[in-house]
Amino acid sequence: MSKFSEVLKNRNFFCLWLGQIISQLGDRLGQMALIGFVSSARPGSSTVEIAKMLFFTIAPVFVIGPLAGVYVDRWDRRRTMYLSDFLRTIIFFVIPFFLYYSKSLWLVYLLIFLAFCVGRFFIPAKLSIVPELVKSKDLLIANSLINITGMIAAIGGFGLGGLVVEWWGAKNGLYLDGLTFFISGLLIFLISHKSKSSKINLWEFSYQVAEVIRKSVLEELREGIVYFWKNKEVRFAAWVMFVLSAALGGSSVVLIGFIQKVFNSVTRDFGLLSMFLGLGLFFGSISYGRFGQRISRYKIIFISLVLSGSILILFVLSQMLKASFLIAACFAFIMGVAISPIVIVVNTAIHNFSHSAMMGKVFSSLEMVMHFGFIAFMFISGLLTRIFSYVIILNSLGIILILTGIVNLIFHRKIPWLD
Repeated sequence: MSKFSEVLKNRNFFCLWLGQIISQLGDRLGQMALIGFVSSARPGSSTVEIAKMLFFTIAPVFVIGPLAGVYVDRWDRRRTMYLSDFLRTIIFFVIPFFLYYSKSLWLVYLLIFLAFCVGRFFIPAKLSIVPELVKSKDLLIANSLINITGMIAAIGGFGLGGLVVEWWGAKNGLYLDGLTFFISGLLIFLISHKSKSSKINLWEFSYQVAEVIRKSVLEELREGIVYFWKNKEVRFAAWVMFVLSAALGGSSVVLIGFIQKVFNSVTRDFGLLSMFLGLGLFFGSISYGRFGQRISRYKIIFISLVLSGSILILFVLSQMLKASFLIAACFAFIMGVAISPIVIVVNTAIHNFSHSAMMGKVFSSLEMVMHFGFIAFMFISGLLTRIFSYVIILNSLGIILILTGIVNLIFHRKIPWLD
């Protein structure tokens, strides 16, 4: 297996990897800025407003996602990525004006929606271009490094973001976010790889956008269900990511409220705990990248789910007995280590069995499934907070993860590319 250093010597892949470290670092900082603004502007209903904000970051998956997958497979993926970054730079420089000079948050939600619509083209393009930049024998290492990109962003972006928002305010956090997208776009522009995909036809693209908005959401869901039903590998990968995303969605808003209540802070402690989660993801991704082929990929997925559920329960109970940031940070780190292999396994599997011409649509479809699970369970858990406490909801999610992992380990399905 190739070493990390050998893969990073690939200039084109290095530009992609470094660009993502920078842009995702700023993206996490931007998320902390929005959370800080909403919590201070709507103190009595911050949980509801945070849920609304998250909704507008996820809705583009269903509106633009199907179209993005099709066009990513037609366009030059490098050009798609750097244009996406430059457009997002403009949008995030505009958002602060409406945050502070408009009485309504709906204009802010619209701009967030537009920014994440643009991002829908970037994500499948990034995931699809990896096999074009590295050799097939280096895919596991490359995917580990791509995953590490997000981990480094979580380490720096969430941790520093929580402090930056308290020191310099939400407005400056959003400006920094826009700057990181600009730097990322420049790095991706430097990639010398040129695909054989067609150029972007803006007139045709505009027509297709109108068509996809007009098209029934139920029809898109029907097509997605048929596609997954006919492809065993995609169906299993989608199911795994749905479970993980549903757990993340169900715990996201509730966990923010729980941490704010326990530690009596708006963004500082949540940001720092997210940083320790990122450290765990970083360490787990490196470890799995080096030793992952020695363990059954099927078993590692469900062992990760069992560990994740157990750690979530222990985290909540420990903080209820006695609030301790040190103990909370340790659990956050271990949680990161536990869940890190899942995304790497799924992405590598899709790269191995998907044809290059179909990869954008596969990843776009997977994104739809993941975000549907996230947004559905985010609102379900948000509604349940009116009836049950944060502790009951979070512990219930932990139990569900544990049972899901144990049942699948007992009834082991034979899937060649996972065994």
